[in-house]
Amino acid sequence: MSGVPQRLSRRARLAEAAGSWRAALRIARREAKRARGRTALILAMIILPVLALTFVAVSVEMARLTPAERLDRRLGVADAELRVVGNGPARQSADGDAWESYDSETVAEQVSAEEIRALLPPGSRVLPITRWLPFPAWDGQRFQNGITASAVDLTDPLGRGLVRVHAGRVPAGPDEIVVNPAARRRLGADLGDRVTAGDTGRSWTVVGVVELPDELGPAVILHPDGAPPPEIYGGTVFLADLPGPITEDLFRHLNRNGVVVTARAPAPPAVGFSPSPSWSLDAEEVGTSVLVAGLGLLEVVLLVGPAFAVGVRRRRRELALVAVAGGDAAQLRRVVLADGVVLGCVGAATGIALGVIAAFAGRPLMEQFVFQHRFGGYRVWPAALIVIALVAVLAGVLAALAPAWTAARQDVVAGLAGRRTPPRHSRRWLITGVLLAAGGAGVAALGAVVTSQSVILAGLVVGEFGLVCATPTLVGLLARLGRILPLAPRIALRDASRNRSSASPAISAVMAAVAASVALGLLLASEQARIAEGHLPGLPSHSLLITVADPADPKAPTLAAIPEAARQHLGAEAVAPLVEADCRSPSELCLVTARMPAERACPWRADEPLSAADRRRARADARCQGPADNHVTTYPRTIVDDGSALPIITGAAPDEVAAARATLQAGGAVLTDRRYLVDGQLKLGVERDAEKPVSDADTVAVPGHVLDTGLGTQWLLLSPAAAERLGLTARQTGWAFSVNEPAERHQHDQFYAATRSLGELLVDTAGNWGSGDSTPLLLLLAGVSAVVTIGAAGIATGLAAAEGRADLSTLAAVGAGPGVRRLLSLCQAGVIAVLGSALGIIAGFAATVIILLFTNQRYADSWPIQPPYPLVIPWLTLGLLVVVPLVAMLGAALFTRSRLPVERRLD
Repeated sequence: MSGVPQRLSRRARLAEAAGSWRAALRIARREAKRARGRTALILAMIILPVLALTFVAVSVEMARLTPAERLDRRLGVADAELRVVGNGPARQSADGDAWESYDSETVAEQVSAEEIRALLPPGSRVLPITRWLPFPAWDGQRFQNGITASAVDLTDPLGRGLVRVHAGRVPAGPDEIVVNPAARRRLGADLGDRVTAGDTGRSWTVVGVVELPDELGPAVILHPDGAPPPEIYGGTVFLADLPGPITEDLFRHLNRNGVVVTARAPAPPAVGFSPSPSWSLDAEEVGTSVLVAGLGLLEVVLLVGPAFAVGVRRRRRELALVAVAGGDAAQLRRVVLADGVVLGCVGAATGIALGVIAAFAGRPLMEQFVFQHRFGGYRVWPAALIVIALVAVLAGVLAALAPAWTAARQDVVAGLAGRRTPPRHSRRWLITGVLLAAGGAGVAALGAVVTSQSVILAGLVVGEFGLVCATPTLVGLLARLGRILPLAPRIALRDASRNRSSASPAISAVMAAVAASVALGLLLASEQARIAEGHLPGLPSHSLLITVADPADPKAPTLAAIPEAARQHLGAEAVAPLVEADCRSPSELCLVTARMPAERACPWRADEPLSAADRRRARADARCQGPADNHVTTYPRTIVDDGSALPIITGAAPDEVAAARATLQAGGAVLTDRRYLVDGQLKLGVERDAEKPVSDADTVAVPGHVLDTGLGTQWLLLSPAAAERLGLTARQTGWAFSVNEPAERHQHDQFYAATRSLGELLVDTAGNWGSGDSTPLLLLLAGVSAVVTIGAAGIATGLAAAEGRADLSTLAAVGAGPGVRRLLSLCQAGVIAVLGSALGIIAGFAATVIILLFTNQRYADSWPIQPPYPLVIPWLTLGLLVVVPLVAMLGAALFTRSRLPVERRLD
């Protein structure tokens, strides 16, 4: 019988807990209605991330097509799609998306529709279709890339269902073309206009505007008779209309002939095989995603926490009455935690509802500009929405957790009297915070050594949590400085110290956002500087080369027409012919190379693994310094020059140019790698067989000169006499130009437009426009930090103003002017924004230094030698982060009412 009382006791405890939670939830609902301003603030901060996550989850679910939807778009009204994958037998998966060909050779020649039709039952119809053809074109004055083309006869009944006609008709001849809305906007082409190809100069008439459900990016459709040969770009698939169902025998017959079938009815199990999954769950990606989500959750908790802390202080008397009525510490915690549960549930429901509505309303924009294909339908992702709702409730509970523990420890007598309980702070939080910060730094350093992004991020999360734990103590220490400050900042620091439960989370939220922005900005700037150091420009900044794409083409442009257009549109000044060394026979292979003395070559290859001892010796060897490209056989870009093009393509100083020109006039050669020059001589050879290296007997010694250009391209300039000794001929392929200023993109567009009739030309410059520019991303990071800083400062300042009405009334009673309140708000915002930003900058900078230090330490023993990550400070980001606290302070002062409240009686 002893078990019966225990069961009754457990049931009684469960019933008591259920009743306590029921009462706490009713109290929380009533409090939410009474404090509507604070409730709206908390709900807004919970709803916004829930809305964003719901929008993304629902959009992804709508974008995910079912197998039936994919087949409908792929097949149209056809029964199957046939793809030739080899000259011999093949095996395929049930859906035809994966296959195995028994012959490793590619299809030797394009298969015709008649050959495919011969493999099918009598009465079958076949429609060839070629997808994903590149289609460079002109939009009038500009050369446009990134447009895809398909070649299919849409007048065939099998072509119905592949496109949706918006205007006009489908192409019926080789000179007609249809565009989709994106290509129509890109090319500025309307019905009846001509579209000109950028590579061949051929033009078509636009006869219709159509939409391809699977390609909302710029795309065009050509008639097969007017499309480029498919063998240039890839194979052709065939849509088939069969007189009956696809049988197992037909599957086997087609597979034996190297044809893979994609049909509405999958291949029988006896025919198809199960391919290995094309994707696997990456633990690194999962860990990184979880940690990023955890950082976002922590940010929400830190922003919402001050509102719950202020709510607890405003309800001191109510909570004291609960304690007097017999409520224990657990019940007091439940009363406060119930606030988080209620507001988390309301925020989750509201955010999910708004997110679903926004996803449904924004479907056309997401289809066009993000996913670039039509969605399958309006649907939601229930599992993801449930997880999002649980995370929202968890955020509310975690935000209320610290205030709940504070409420359970308050003095009941002080609460009944309406007095504040002096905050009690233990050194254990400071010690815990310091230990966590140090441990996080160690984990981040370990992640840098083992090259694990998730481990690095875990270290940053742990270190950030440690700083959050130590922030209240730091606020208390700074409050002691208030004794020497004027009235307003002294009150602001005192309030922050007295109300650490609300001030510390706001400071920590600013610190977290700023630290992440600074760390990512520093890492991004260092990565960009490292890439720039390893990728040198191929030409001087004030030089450009214009060459013919295919000089052997009989339709190649005449070079005499190029210089004038370059002068007019590219600002070209000095000009010299660009003459390349060529073989005497068009079918012959000839690659000019220089012979390096064996004693100057690195004895270890950069593309082979080395033992630890050999790596140390290789790194210490002076011959093995520099990038990996220096340790393998390279073929410099070779031209034949008498010295006229030399200053343009090398950018050398006048005295160096004079010495190099003298060498060329003496029948020698100029090289940009000093290791090849021995006693003023260069040994040159011509590689005519890829499998037979050049021997010493086949080399020719010529006078040599070396130019240190600092460029990424290795140049070899042969004099006409040296080219003759090597058995080479000279052929002009373009021009070398010097310009006052590097040409902008619009100048290049004007040049291309002016030389359209001359054929395809190639323009080489020192670099492209805006490549690797991290400024937009740095500004985005700074913008996110600015929003969090201003928001946290505004929230904390508003809550402090609501909490400090008694102090403001006292100031008014003793004769303080209206401007005092504005100054006080400015100082309160400054405590949050300045302290949080300062801690964030220090934490972000320290974390980045640790990561870069240990990453470079790992590279210190690598082979081939890797350039270290430099510490580059993104001054633009730091400048914005320094200005943001001032903006927050000024905003708090401007939006605060200057009139101080005067009350006869304060309860």
